[in-house]
Amino acid sequence: MNVFVSGQYMTKFGEHFEKSLLDLSLEATFGALTSASLTKDTIDAIVVSNMLSDTLSGQGHLGALISGSLGLTVEAFRVEGACASGGIAVKKAVDMLKAGTHKNILVLGVEKMCDHSSSETTQALTNASDAEKEAFYGITFPGLYAMMARRYFYEYQIGQAELAAVSVKNHYHGARNKKAHFPKEISEKVAMTSSKIADPLRLFDCSPISDGAAALVLSSHEPQSQRKPVRIVGSSIATDSVSLQERKSLTSIKAAELAGKRAYIEAGISSNDVDVAEVHDCFTIAEILALEDLGFFKRGTAGYATMQKKTYYDQEMPINTSGGLKSCGHPVGATGVKQVVEITEQLQGTAEGRQVDNPQYGLTHNVGGSGATCAVHILTNTL
Repeated sequence: MNVFVSGQYMTKFGEHFEKSLLDLSLEATFGALTSASLTKDTIDAIVVSNMLSDTLSGQGHLGALISGSLGLTVEAFRVEGACASGGIAVKKAVDMLKAGTHKNILVLGVEKMCDHSSSETTQALTNASDAEKEAFYGITFPGLYAMMARRYFYEYQIGQAELAAVSVKNHYHGARNKKAHFPKEISEKVAMTSSKIADPLRLFDCSPISDGAAALVLSSHEPQSQRKPVRIVGSSIATDSVSLQERKSLTSIKAAELAGKRAYIEAGISSNDVDVAEVHDCFTIAEILALEDLGFFKRGTAGYATMQKKTYYDQEMPINTSGGLKSCGHPVGATGVKQVVEITEQLQGTAEGRQVDNPQYGLTHNVGGSGATCAVHILTNTL
Protein backbone atom coordinates (compact mmCIF):
# COMPACT_ATOMS: atom_id res chain seq x y z
CA MET A 1 0.00 0.00 0.00
CA ASN A 2 1.44 3.37 -1.06
CA VAL A 3 1.21 6.40 1.23
CA PHE A 4 1.39 9.76 -0.55
CA VAL A 5 1.87 13.26 0.83
CA SER A 6 -1.04 14.94 -0.95
CA GLY A 7 -0.63 18.33 0.70
CA GLN A 8 1.55 20.13 3.23
CA TYR A 9 1.72 23.49 5.03
CA MET A 10 3.39 25.15 7.98
CA THR A 11 2.63 28.44 9.66
CA LYS A 12 5.45 30.81 10.42
CA PHE A 13 7.15 29.63 13.58
CA GLY A 14 7.80 32.22 16.27
CA GLU A 15 5.88 34.29 18.80
CA HIS A 16 2.15 34.38 18.03
CA PHE A 17 0.68 36.24 20.97
CA GLU A 18 -2.27 37.34 18.82
CA LYS A 19 -3.20 33.77 17.77
CA SER A 20 -4.70 30.92 19.75
CA LEU A 21 -3.88 27.23 19.57
CA LEU A 22 -6.99 26.79 17.42
CA ASP A 23 -6.09 29.72 15.15
CA LEU A 24 -2.73 28.15 14.33
CA SER A 25 -4.31 24.73 13.90
CA LEU A 26 -6.88 25.93 11.40
CA GLU A 27 -4.35 27.98 9.41
CA ALA A 28 -2.16 24.91 8.97
CA THR A 29 -5.14 22.65 8.26
CA PHE A 30 -6.63 24.77 5.50
CA GLY A 31 -3.18 25.44 4.09
CA ALA A 32 -2.55 21.70 3.74
CA LEU A 33 -6.02 21.13 2.22
CA THR A 34 -5.40 23.90 -0.31
CA SER A 35 -2.02 22.39 -1.15
CA ALA A 36 -3.73 19.03 -1.72
CA SER A 37 -6.59 20.57 -3.77
CA LEU A 38 -9.01 18.80 -1.41
CA THR A 39 -11.93 19.93 0.72
CA LYS A 40 -12.31 19.17 4.42
CA ASP A 41 -15.11 16.73 3.63
CA THR A 42 -12.60 14.39 1.95
CA ILE A 43 -10.79 13.89 5.29
CA ASP A 44 -11.80 10.66 7.02
CA ALA A 45 -9.50 10.82 10.05
CA ILE A 46 -7.49 13.41 12.00
CA VAL A 47 -4.33 12.75 14.04
CA VAL A 48 -3.25 15.70 16.20
CA SER A 49 0.29 15.95 17.55
CA ASN A 50 0.73 18.01 20.70
CA MET A 51 2.65 17.79 23.96
CA LEU A 52 1.70 20.71 26.17
CA SER A 53 -1.80 22.03 25.40
CA ASP A 54 -3.44 20.66 28.53
CA THR A 55 -0.59 21.90 30.73
CA LEU A 56 0.02 25.33 29.17
CA SER A 57 -3.24 26.17 27.39
CA GLY A 58 -5.73 24.35 29.60
CA GLN A 59 -7.04 22.57 26.51
CA GLY A 60 -7.08 18.83 26.11
CA HIS A 61 -9.27 16.68 23.84
CA LEU A 62 -7.66 18.16 20.75
CA GLY A 63 -8.91 15.56 18.29
CA ALA A 64 -12.53 16.49 18.90
CA LEU A 65 -11.66 20.19 19.13
CA ILE A 66 -10.20 20.15 15.62
CA SER A 67 -12.79 17.89 14.02
CA GLY A 68 -15.63 19.85 15.60
CA SER A 69 -14.15 23.15 14.47
CA LEU A 70 -14.10 21.75 10.92
CA GLY A 71 -17.68 20.56 11.20
CA LEU A 72 -16.61 16.92 10.87
CA THR A 73 -17.56 13.81 12.84
CA VAL A 74 -14.63 11.64 11.74
CA GLU A 75 -12.23 9.56 13.81
CA ALA A 76 -9.95 12.10 15.53
CA PHE A 77 -7.44 11.79 18.34
CA ARG A 78 -4.31 13.32 19.84
CA VAL A 79 -0.94 11.59 20.24
CA GLU A 80 1.84 12.60 22.63
CA GLY A 81 5.44 11.43 22.76
CA ALA A 82 7.22 14.53 24.07
CA CYS A 83 9.11 16.31 21.28
CA ALA A 84 8.67 13.24 19.04
CA SER A 85 4.89 13.69 19.04
CA GLY A 86 4.85 14.88 15.41
CA GLY A 87 6.83 11.93 14.12
CA ILE A 88 4.60 9.54 16.05
CA ALA A 89 1.48 11.17 14.58
CA VAL A 90 2.83 10.66 11.06
CA LYS A 91 3.63 7.01 11.85
CA LYS A 92 0.10 6.38 13.18
CA ALA A 93 -1.44 7.91 10.05
CA VAL A 94 0.83 5.81 7.82
CA ASP A 95 -0.24 2.66 9.69
CA MET A 96 -3.93 3.55 9.33
CA LEU A 97 -3.59 4.10 5.60
CA LYS A 98 -1.66 0.87 5.10
CA ALA A 99 -4.42 -0.98 6.94
CA GLY A 100 -6.77 0.09 4.16
CA THR A 101 -9.35 1.67 6.47
CA HIS A 102 -8.86 5.29 5.41
CA LYS A 103 -8.18 7.29 2.24
CA ASN A 104 -7.19 10.79 3.38
CA ILE A 105 -5.84 11.57 6.84
CA LEU A 106 -5.05 15.01 8.23
CA VAL A 107 -1.94 15.03 10.41
CA LEU A 108 -1.73 18.23 12.42
CA GLY A 109 1.07 19.25 14.76
CA VAL A 110 0.58 22.35 16.91
CA GLU A 111 2.02 24.01 20.00
CA LYS A 112 1.57 27.30 21.88
CA MET A 113 4.51 27.96 24.19
CA CYS A 114 5.37 31.66 24.05
CA ASP A 115 2.43 32.92 26.12
CA HIS A 116 4.08 31.58 29.26
CA SER A 117 7.17 32.37 31.28
CA SER A 118 10.39 30.50 30.60
CA SER A 119 10.15 28.79 33.98
CA GLU A 120 6.59 27.58 33.29
CA THR A 121 7.52 26.23 29.88
CA THR A 122 10.73 24.64 31.15
CA GLN A 123 8.82 22.89 33.92
CA ALA A 124 6.26 21.59 31.45
CA LEU A 125 8.95 20.29 29.10
CA THR A 126 10.70 18.57 32.01
CA ASN A 127 7.73 16.19 32.21
CA ALA A 128 9.39 14.33 29.32
CA SER A 129 12.38 13.39 31.51
CA ASP A 130 12.47 10.77 34.28
CA ALA A 131 10.47 12.31 37.13
CA GLU A 132 12.20 10.39 39.93
CA LYS A 133 15.76 10.09 38.65
CA GLU A 134 16.17 13.43 36.83
CA ALA A 135 13.43 16.04 37.28
CA PHE A 136 13.24 15.49 41.06
CA TYR A 137 16.85 16.68 41.34
CA GLY A 138 16.22 19.81 39.29
CA ILE A 139 17.95 18.87 36.07
CA THR A 140 16.41 20.18 32.86
CA PHE A 141 17.00 19.21 29.23
CA PRO A 142 19.89 21.63 28.64
CA GLY A 143 21.61 19.93 31.56
CA LEU A 144 20.92 16.44 30.23
CA TYR A 145 22.24 17.24 26.77
CA ALA A 146 25.20 19.06 28.32
CA MET A 147 26.21 15.83 30.01
CA MET A 148 25.94 14.04 26.66
CA ALA A 149 28.09 16.74 25.08
CA ARG A 150 30.73 16.48 27.82
CA ARG A 151 30.97 12.73 27.37
CA TYR A 152 31.19 13.13 23.59
CA PHE A 153 33.98 15.72 24.01
CA TYR A 154 35.87 13.24 26.20
CA GLU A 155 35.46 10.24 23.89
CA TYR A 156 36.15 11.98 20.58
CA GLN A 157 38.35 14.95 21.49
CA ILE A 158 36.19 17.66 19.94
CA GLY A 159 35.15 20.98 21.45
CA GLN A 160 32.99 24.06 21.28
CA ALA A 161 33.91 24.90 17.67
CA GLU A 162 32.19 21.79 16.31
CA LEU A 163 28.99 22.64 18.18
CA ALA A 164 29.13 26.23 16.94
CA ALA A 165 29.49 24.99 13.35
CA VAL A 166 26.11 23.25 13.65
CA SER A 167 24.45 26.44 14.84
CA VAL A 168 26.09 28.61 12.16
CA LYS A 169 24.99 26.19 9.42
CA ASN A 170 21.40 25.93 10.63
CA HIS A 171 21.06 29.71 10.87
CA TYR A 172 22.50 29.95 7.36
CA HIS A 173 19.68 27.71 6.17
CA GLY A 174 17.08 29.38 8.37
CA ALA A 175 17.94 32.76 6.87
CA ARG A 176 16.66 31.30 3.58
CA ASN A 177 13.35 30.14 5.08
CA LYS A 178 10.69 32.84 5.43
CA LYS A 179 8.74 30.63 7.87
CA ALA A 180 11.66 30.37 10.33
CA HIS A 181 11.48 31.78 13.86
CA PHE A 182 14.98 33.26 13.55
CA PRO A 183 15.68 33.77 9.82
CA LYS A 184 19.09 35.33 10.37
CA GLU A 185 22.68 34.20 9.80
CA ILE A 186 25.11 34.25 12.72
CA SER A 187 28.89 34.07 12.94
CA GLU A 188 31.03 31.48 14.68
CA LYS A 189 32.15 34.19 17.12
CA VAL A 190 28.55 34.99 18.08
CA ALA A 191 27.79 31.32 18.65
CA MET A 192 30.92 30.67 20.71
CA THR A 193 30.67 33.79 22.89
CA SER A 194 26.94 33.67 23.63
CA SER A 195 25.94 33.17 27.25
CA LYS A 196 26.34 29.75 28.83
CA ILE A 197 23.13 27.82 29.50
CA ALA A 198 24.52 24.48 30.74
CA ASP A 199 28.26 24.12 30.20
CA PRO A 200 29.37 23.42 27.47
CA LEU A 201 26.07 24.41 25.83
CA ARG A 202 25.64 28.10 25.10
CA LEU A 203 22.60 30.09 24.02
CA PHE A 204 23.16 29.39 20.33
CA ASP A 205 23.50 25.67 21.02
CA CYS A 206 19.87 25.54 22.19
CA SER A 207 16.64 25.58 20.19
CA PRO A 208 14.12 28.30 21.10
CA ILE A 209 10.65 28.20 22.61
CA SER A 210 8.25 28.73 19.70
CA ASP A 211 4.60 28.81 18.67
CA GLY A 212 3.51 27.22 15.41
CA ALA A 213 1.65 24.53 13.52
CA ALA A 214 2.29 22.24 10.57
CA ALA A 215 -0.09 19.95 8.71
CA LEU A 216 -0.04 17.15 6.16
CA VAL A 217 -2.70 15.39 4.15
CA LEU A 218 -1.59 11.78 3.75
CA SER A 219 -3.44 9.68 1.21
CA SER A 220 -3.65 6.09 -0.01
CA HIS A 221 -3.92 7.29 -3.61
CA GLU A 222 -1.69 9.39 -5.83
CA PRO A 223 -2.58 13.10 -5.62
CA GLN A 224 -4.06 14.82 -8.65
CA SER A 225 -1.91 17.95 -8.39
CA GLN A 226 0.75 18.84 -10.95
CA ARG A 227 3.55 18.60 -8.37
CA LYS A 228 5.90 15.63 -8.30
CA PRO A 229 4.26 12.88 -6.17
CA VAL A 230 6.00 12.15 -2.87
CA ARG A 231 5.60 8.86 -1.00
CA ILE A 232 6.49 7.79 2.53
CA VAL A 233 8.36 4.52 1.98
CA GLY A 234 9.91 4.00 5.41
CA SER A 235 8.30 4.68 8.79
CA SER A 236 9.60 3.52 12.15
CA ILE A 237 9.52 4.28 15.87
CA ALA A 238 11.90 2.93 18.52
CA THR A 239 12.27 3.60 22.24
CA ASP A 240 14.90 3.40 24.95
CA SER A 241 15.09 4.25 28.66
CA VAL A 242 13.81 7.68 29.64
CA SER A 243 16.65 8.38 32.06
CA LEU A 244 20.25 8.84 30.93
CA GLN A 245 21.69 6.76 33.77
CA GLU A 246 20.09 3.57 32.46
CA ARG A 247 21.63 3.82 28.98
CA LYS A 248 24.72 1.98 27.81
CA SER A 249 26.10 5.05 26.03
CA LEU A 250 25.77 8.82 26.27
CA THR A 251 27.31 9.37 22.84
CA SER A 252 24.66 7.53 20.85
CA ILE A 253 20.87 7.48 20.98
CA LYS A 254 19.89 3.83 20.65
CA ALA A 255 16.27 4.61 19.73
CA ALA A 256 17.46 6.72 16.78
CA GLU A 257 19.89 4.08 15.59
CA LEU A 258 17.20 1.37 15.72
CA ALA A 259 14.46 3.48 14.14
CA GLY A 260 16.81 4.47 11.35
CA LYS A 261 17.85 0.89 10.60
CA ARG A 262 14.22 -0.28 10.50
CA ALA A 263 13.18 2.58 8.23
CA TYR A 264 16.07 1.89 5.84
CA ILE A 265 15.06 -1.77 5.62
CA GLU A 266 11.41 -0.92 4.95
CA ALA A 267 12.39 1.61 2.26
CA GLY A 268 14.91 -0.78 0.71
CA ILE A 269 17.74 1.75 0.85
CA SER A 270 20.79 2.61 2.97
CA SER A 271 22.03 5.86 4.48
CA ASN A 272 24.12 6.37 1.33
CA ASP A 273 20.94 6.82 -0.70
CA VAL A 274 19.58 9.71 1.38
CA ASP A 275 19.97 13.07 -0.37
CA VAL A 276 18.62 15.41 2.32
CA ALA A 277 17.60 15.03 5.96
CA GLU A 278 15.84 16.94 8.71
CA VAL A 279 17.21 15.83 12.08
CA HIS A 280 16.24 16.75 15.62
CA ASP A 281 18.74 19.45 16.63
CA CYS A 282 17.09 20.47 19.90
CA PHE A 283 20.70 21.12 20.91
CA THR A 284 23.71 21.24 18.63
CA ILE A 285 25.16 18.08 20.16
CA ALA A 286 21.90 16.31 19.25
CA GLU A 287 22.50 16.97 15.54
CA ILE A 288 26.01 15.55 15.76
CA LEU A 289 24.71 12.41 17.47
CA ALA A 290 21.92 12.07 14.89
CA LEU A 291 24.27 12.23 11.92
CA GLU A 292 26.24 9.33 13.35
CA ASP A 293 23.26 7.32 14.65
CA LEU A 294 21.70 7.45 11.17
CA GLY A 295 24.90 6.35 9.45
CA PHE A 296 25.67 9.54 7.55
CA PHE A 297 29.09 9.90 9.20
CA LYS A 298 31.36 7.63 11.23
CA ARG A 299 31.40 7.93 15.01
CA GLY A 300 33.31 10.97 16.18
CA THR A 301 33.45 12.66 12.75
CA ALA A 302 30.12 14.49 12.27
CA GLY A 303 31.26 17.64 14.05
CA TYR A 304 34.35 17.92 11.88
CA ALA A 305 32.27 17.24 8.75
CA THR A 306 29.99 20.11 9.74
CA MET A 307 32.98 22.41 10.18
CA GLN A 308 34.02 21.44 6.65
CA LYS A 309 30.53 22.55 5.49
CA LYS A 310 29.63 19.10 4.16
CA THR A 311 26.12 19.45 5.62
CA TYR A 312 25.13 22.69 3.82
CA TYR A 313 22.22 22.52 1.39
CA ASP A 314 24.46 22.68 -1.69
CA GLN A 315 27.06 20.18 -0.45
CA GLU A 316 27.33 16.40 -0.21
CA MET A 317 24.95 15.68 2.74
CA PRO A 318 22.41 18.50 3.26
CA ILE A 319 21.10 18.55 6.82
CA ASN A 320 18.31 20.71 8.27
CA THR A 321 17.67 22.82 5.21
CA SER A 322 14.66 24.35 7.00
CA GLY A 323 17.01 25.79 9.61
CA GLY A 324 16.29 22.89 11.93
CA LEU A 325 14.88 23.33 15.39
CA LYS A 326 17.69 25.78 16.11
CA SER A 327 16.77 28.48 13.57
CA CYS A 328 13.36 27.48 12.21
CA GLY A 329 12.06 27.03 15.76
CA HIS A 330 10.72 24.26 17.98
CA PRO A 331 6.99 24.32 18.76
CA VAL A 332 7.39 20.81 20.06
CA GLY A 333 4.17 19.17 18.83
CA ALA A 334 4.62 20.65 15.37
CA THR A 335 8.31 19.85 14.79
CA GLY A 336 8.04 16.28 13.53
CA VAL A 337 5.29 17.26 11.10
CA LYS A 338 7.24 20.30 9.91
CA GLN A 339 10.18 18.06 9.11
CA VAL A 340 8.02 16.08 6.67
CA VAL A 341 6.75 19.36 5.17
CA GLU A 342 10.33 20.46 4.49
CA ILE A 343 11.43 17.15 2.99
CA THR A 344 8.32 17.02 0.80
CA GLU A 345 9.08 20.48 -0.56
CA GLN A 346 12.69 19.49 -1.18
CA LEU A 347 11.59 16.42 -3.13
CA GLN A 348 9.12 18.54 -5.12
CA GLY A 349 11.78 21.14 -5.89
CA THR A 350 9.92 24.01 -4.20
CA ALA A 351 12.28 24.87 -1.32
CA GLU A 352 13.18 28.32 -2.62
CA GLY A 353 16.57 29.67 -1.61
CA ARG A 354 17.76 26.41 -0.09
CA GLN A 355 16.82 23.82 -2.71
CA VAL A 356 18.95 20.68 -2.80
CA ASP A 357 20.00 19.63 -6.30
CA ASN A 358 17.70 16.87 -7.61
CA PRO A 359 17.05 14.90 -4.41
CA GLN A 360 15.34 11.50 -4.67
CA TYR A 361 15.26 10.35 -1.05
CA GLY A 362 14.77 12.41 2.09
CA LEU A 363 14.72 11.46 5.77
CA THR A 364 13.19 12.91 8.94
CA HIS A 365 14.43 12.15 12.47
CA ASN A 366 12.29 13.29 15.42
CA VAL A 367 13.38 12.68 19.03
CA GLY A 368 11.42 12.79 22.28
CA GLY A 369 13.04 13.65 25.60
CA SER A 370 16.78 13.09 25.71
CA GLY A 371 16.40 10.16 23.32
CA ALA A 372 13.77 7.88 24.87
CA THR A 373 11.69 7.95 21.67
CA CYS A 374 12.65 8.42 18.04
CA ALA A 375 10.56 8.41 14.87
CA VAL A 376 12.27 8.14 11.47
CA HIS A 377 10.56 8.54 8.11
CA ILE A 378 11.94 8.11 4.60
CA LEU A 379 10.29 9.84 1.65
CA THR A 380 10.90 9.60 -2.07
CA ASN A 381 9.74 11.18 -5.32
CA THR A 382 10.52 8.03 -7.31
CA LEU A 383 7.63 5.80 -8.36
